[in-house]
Amino acid sequence: MKVRNSLKLAKTRHANCRIVRRKGRVYVINKRNPRFKARQG
Repeated sequence: MKVRNSLKLAKTRHANCRIVRRKGRVYVINKRNPRFKARQG
């Protein structure tokens, strides 16, 4: 999991990336390819 300042690039890496908010943090997750994960905050 990468920690980033901005998740815009992480979201555009793959078509199945989704932005999810959990416990005040913003995550990018990808169900089809679980390698693409990022976190902000």
